[in-house]
Amino acid sequence: MRITIVAGARPNFMKIAPIVRAIETAQNQGKTISYRLVYTGKKGDTSIDAALFSDLQIKSPDAYLGIESNDSIELAANIMLAFHRELNEHPAHVVIVVDDLTPTMSCAIVAKKSGAKVAHLVAGTRSFDMSMPKEVNRMITDGLSDYLFTAGVNANRTLTQSGTEVKNVFYVGNILIDNIRFSRNRTIEPMWFRSMGVHKGQYLLLTLNRRTLLNDHVTLKMLLEKLIAKANGMPIIAPVHTYVRDAIMKCGLPQNSIQLFPSQSYLAFAFLMNNAKGVISDSGNIAEETTFLGVPCITLNNYAEHPETWRQGTNELVGESPEKFDIALTQLLKNEWKKGELPERWDGRTAERIIQILLEN
Repeated sequence: MRITIVAGARPNFMKIAPIVRAIETAQNQGKTISYRLVYTGKKGDTSIDAALFSDLQIKSPDAYLGIESNDSIELAANIMLAFHRELNEHPAHVVIVVDDLTPTMSCAIVAKKSGAKVAHLVAGTRSFDMSMPKEVNRMITDGLSDYLFTAGVNANRTLTQSGTEVKNVFYVGNILIDNIRFSRNRTIEPMWFRSMGVHKGQYLLLTLNRRTLLNDHVTLKMLLEKLIAKANGMPIIAPVHTYVRDAIMKCGLPQNSIQLFPSQSYLAFAFLMNNAKGVISDSGNIAEETTFLGVPCITLNNYAEHPETWRQGTNELVGESPEKFDIALTQLLKNEWKKGELPERWDGRTAERIIQILLEN
C-alpha cells in the first residue's frame, strides 16, 4: 500500500507525525506499506522551524509543492495543479489529508479525480457557519472522503446526520493526543525560563492566532487589560508570531505586563503548556492538548472543533466577553477550576488504529 500524506501548514505536522511513526512501525513488522510526505508550501517557509521535524522525530517532507498565496481561490487552483503533477509522478493508493485548510480540500479533490482513496484525518468537525472558508473546506473534504477518521462521537453524529455512509466513518480518537503523549517526557525547558525568574505552575501562558480578534483592537485591549489586572503580578508568558506581537503592542499596555517571546519550538512550547498554572488561547488544538495534560484552559472563542474539551475536559469557552473572561480567570487563579476527564479514545493510540484500518481495507 502506497500512502501520500499531505500537510498544508505547520499545525498539520503535529497530527501527521503519529501517522508516520505508525507506518514505520508497521514496516518494521513486515507489513507492505510505504508513505510519501508532501508539504504544499515552500521549502524555506519561515513558519516551519528547523527543529520541528527532529522534535517530532519524523523526516522532512519528500516533496514541497512551493505554493503560497493570500487569495484562497488562487491558492486552491495552484495547489491542485501542483498536486496533480505530484500524484502522476508518484501514484498513491490512499491520500491522507488533515483538518480543514484550503490545501486539505484541494488535494482531496485531486486525489479523488486521480482514482486514489481519500482519508480525512479529523473529519466531521463543523461550525455550521458557511461564511467561514474552513467550513466549506470541511464539507467538501468530508463529502469526497472514503475514510472519515473522527475524534469523537459528536463528529460521528454530525457525519451520519448529513447522510455519510456509516461504513466510511471510523471513530479512532484524537490524533493530537498521540503526539503530546509521545513528547511529554521529551519537553525542553526554554533557556530563558529560569533567568526570567519564572517558576513551574506560577505563570499564565497566552497564545493568540485568530485574525478576527487580533484585528479588533478595542476588544483585544479590553481582554488583555482584564488578564493583566486579574493576574495581579503573576507572569504572563506569550510566545507569539510577529503579527500577533504587533497587535498586542498596538494595545498600549503597561511595559512588561505581558512577556512577549518569539514562537518556540514544539518541545519548548509543550514544556510551557505542561507547566503553566493555566492557558489562555483562541486555539482549538491548545484546548485539546491541555485537556490531555489536565491544565486549565480558557478559550477566547465561542466555538471549539471538539466540544469534548469543554464538556468533559479542562477547557472553558468565554468568547470575547470580558465578563465571562473575568469569571473564568477568578476560578482559575483561586484554584477552583474543574478537574476534567479524558474523552474516550484520547489515549495516544489513534494512529495505530488508523493504519490498522487502512491495512485491513
